[in-house]
Amino acid sequence: MTEDFPAADGFDPRAFRAALGCFATGVTVITAQADGKRVGVTANSFNSLSLDPPLILWSLVKTSSSYPTFAAASHFAVNILAHDQIDLSNQFACRSDDKFAGLDVAEGHGRCLLLSDTCATIQCSRENILDGGDHWILIGRVTDFAASEHAPLLYHRGGYSMARPHPQVAAG
Repeated sequence: MTEDFPAADGFDPRAFRAALGCFATGVTVITAQADGKRVGVTANSFNSLSLDPPLILWSLVKTSSSYPTFAAASHFAVNILAHDQIDLSNQFACRSDDKFAGLDVAEGHGRCLLLSDTCATIQCSRENILDGGDHWILIGRVTDFAASEHAPLLYHRGGYSMARPHPQVAAG
């Protein structure tokens, strides 16, 4: 049995968000195109789901103006940002008529959009879209992927961070 914590019963969404911020995540830009429109959003809600079959998931707020394009696109790409791509993260986090202006973008499987110099890219065919409260959960079947030697960009407690080896591991 799950317990509901509606705001009226003292649930504090800001405190909950701060608690979630204790979990460090990678930073991604999810991209797609359909019906002549290209979209991209910065997201840290990305996660692996299954190795067999290879599935990933991510979530998008239901009020996003990009949702209709993601829903119409047969494919999307997860561009895992490198440590030096904060400006790229911010570019796709803000509203803009053309978030792709000035960028080198390649097309992958199903015309998904691949950003350059990232830590990794994962190309997916859209497998399913599920209702997840105030977000849509998008599940993708991996069709291709590539990884580089770049260190990843991380997000932790409301700010960008970098990964580095833990002293206990580095010394041992």
